Amino acid sequence: MSQHLMTLPILIPMIGALALLLFNQASDTRRRQLSTALCVAQVLVAAWLLAVAGGGQMLFYALGNWHAPFGIVLMLDRLSALMLILTAVLALGSVLFACAGEDARGTNFHGLFQLQLMGLNGAFLTGDMFNLFVFFEITLLASYALMMHGGGKERIGAGLHYVILNLAGSALFIVALGVLYGATGTLNMADMARRVAQMSGDQAALVTAGALLLIVVFSLKAALLPLYFWLPRTYAAAPAPVAALFAIMTKLGLYAILRVQSLIFADTPVAEAIATWLWWSGLATIALAGVGVLAARDLRTLVAYLVLVSVGTLMAGTALGSIDAIGALLYYLPHTTLICGALYLIAELISQQRGKAGTRLVRGRRLHQRHLLGGMFLVAAVAVAGLPPLAGALGKALLMQAAEGSARLWLWPLLLLAGLCALIAMSRAGSVFFWASYKGEVDSGRVTRPQLAGVLWLLASAPLLVAFAGPVSGYTQATAEQLAEPQAVIARLLGESPALQFGRLTIEGESP
Repeated sequence: MSQHLMTLPILIPMIGALALLLFNQASDTRRRQLSTALCVAQVLVAAWLLAVAGGGQMLFYALGNWHAPFGIVLMLDRLSALMLILTAVLALGSVLFACAGEDARGTNFHGLFQLQLMGLNGAFLTGDMFNLFVFFEITLLASYALMMHGGGKERIGAGLHYVILNLAGSALFIVALGVLYGATGTLNMADMARRVAQMSGDQAALVTAGALLLIVVFSLKAALLPLYFWLPRTYAAAPAPVAALFAIMTKLGLYAILRVQSLIFADTPVAEAIATWLWWSGLATIALAGVGVLAARDLRTLVAYLVLVSVGTLMAGTALGSIDAIGALLYYLPHTTLICGALYLIAELISQQRGKAGTRLVRGRRLHQRHLLGGMFLVAAVAVAGLPPLAGALGKALLMQAAEGSARLWLWPLLLLAGLCALIAMSRAGSVFFWASYKGEVDSGRVTRPQLAGVLWLLASAPLLVAFAGPVSGYTQATAEQLAEPQAVIARLLGESPALQFGRLTIEGESP
């Protein structure tokens, strides 16, 4: 049975979602226990796959024994394993927090939560463009319902805009796939890469149009300027555990761009156009999101703009294209995702103890547990601003070091100014919440154990990524080197390497 373990990141949440949705009359306690157990199982499976990929092995699994490029092939490399463990860790912290009562404000929270995890994990594992679209849609369908969990005028309004924009993005995705399929005759990533490399003339122009359409779609998913205006309001209105999980949604767009750019369109004329778009859009996103951070008058909106700063940083690093730059952004990726997720949970805890003031940066009730909340807020603020000695500073330093020539003149000032904006904004928010004068009675609300466990689980990433900076940066550097060698992936995925035997999971170096 060991040959089927690669499918578990998809099967576990899929079966769990079906069970939770079918038996929705079960008690809240039972549903919470099952959902938490499913997330723990996904962390363990993702950790195993990370260890396998970290050993330099690439895993492939042909469903139904259909050979590529005709069948559905799952593939796991270092990048996929990194995204799987990041998603699993974020999901566990979010679901622990939700078990304190947020899940009971609507129906089917845990079933939809697992369905979204299924879509995310499937997108990270698939080797086929059409199935990438399918898993994108599964993720989005679940996110539509989770976004409006609990109801409310503001939440439903923001959710409606989110649905409309993503439906438009999905339509463009289908058009892009149709263009690419018409030009190449395949949707398998490896087979498409091989055929694109051999094209010229009108066919190459058609592929270029399809590729640029894809990048526009993925830029919308990643919330890259000028396609990011939907994100601040949407994330600020979402329930706290949902907003925390949504921190990985923008990284799904980044993953898709990295995958198609390094595997399908590497060393093609369109690669330069993609890099140019990502570079200038990434820099503009950093600049305008920094302004948004300073202008925010609500902590949730402030965190949403911090997510956008990280998106711009990651995209600018992707545009640099060098192995050092990709390795640096992949080191920065887990840090910014988990800390932004933790900040959404902390914002909810602050809101619960400030009465009607909520997370608005105005005078409100004095916090009942201001020392506990202040300590967690301080760690998250230092981490998200990129201050030493936490991993944000190291990730940005590695990225700035990877920039060469004129790129430094643009990237260095913007990253430093964005960090300064984050520091000023978080200092102002902390002053309002913990030091400013207050009005009204002190709220008697308390942080529950599940809420505290969820926040600490995510905040632990800040010191751990520093303590294990050597192994983590070594892994991300090796991931960047693996992405720089797409021909090895293409040969193995298409069965042109003896290391791959279709119809079963095959580990490189294993005898067939």
